Amino acid sequence: MSLNGKVAIVTGSGAGLGLAYAQELARQGASVIINDVNQEIADSAVASITEAGGKAAAVVAPVGSSETADLLVKTAVDTFGGLDILVTNAGILRDKSLLKMTDEDFDLVINVHVKGTFTCVRSAYAYFKENGVAGRIVTIGSPTGQRGNFGQTNYAAAKAGIVGMVRTWAMEMKKAGVSVNAVIPVAATAMTKTIPFFKAAVEADERGEAMPEFFRKDLGFGPAQDVAGVIAFLSSEEAAGITGQAIGVGGDRLQVWSHPEPVATEFHDGGWDYATMLSEGKALLEANLQSVGEKMPELPAELQPETAK
Repeated sequence: MSLNGKVAIVTGSGAGLGLAYAQELARQGASVIINDVNQEIADSAVASITEAGGKAAAVVAPVGSSETADLLVKTAVDTFGGLDILVTNAGILRDKSLLKMTDEDFDLVINVHVKGTFTCVRSAYAYFKENGVAGRIVTIGSPTGQRGNFGQTNYAAAKAGIVGMVRTWAMEMKKAGVSVNAVIPVAATAMTKTIPFFKAAVEADERGEAMPEFFRKDLGFGPAQDVAGVIAFLSSEEAAGITGQAIGVGGDRLQVWSHPEPVATEFHDGGWDYATMLSEGKALLEANLQSVGEKMPELPAELQPETAK
């Protein structure tokens, strides 16, 4: 089933993953509101859609405030007659280890990712509910939000927070028939181009070649277009019964992330005081310690960057 007649907003869609999402939604028939902070980049993104026969318009404004969120919804309604789909992709990075991270580094990332997702979803949901639209909301998470990553306190908090909001919104929006999910993408971006581990994959992609199978299968890593199809599907009527989920995608891999569940449970009469923790609780915890961070498999020798050989 196509997205013909649907109207979508994609925040942070001037380039990269967001642009791939917007282009795929347009390819499937949706009219798209592009959002970026740079007018030239936004105009180029719009042109990439309209020149391919699609419909798009731009809103140039930073995501975070209620004013931007309301403007995005108003522009969609005024330009294309309504709103059916929201994809909250806008984000920034300010990576530093904990003792080097400033208040500004933390606040900027939280404002764009968490508050920006919150304000945009609130505005879109208000429109959906007031107009009886069984809308589709797709937020963007990250493996860092699921597992943690060195130097990304702010980003990990933001992406974990987005998934937490999605679980809550799925309950609040169920009666209105609105679905909301988080997609956890693993894809080539401007950031991964700078990481030696991904060098062979990124260079193959830039040459217009398929990425090596190790990246596509073992890592679930590929170009942005591999993620875009899932975004379009979750935006469709066919995905009506899928909500409150964290869905991983990249390369040849599709995943459903679990919700946090206890891995071990014990009871002790009278509760767990300090002495009982020493005699019994310590052993329970140590036997069930959970790993943190992502463990990357070793690169095959033929895919090692030159500097590492």
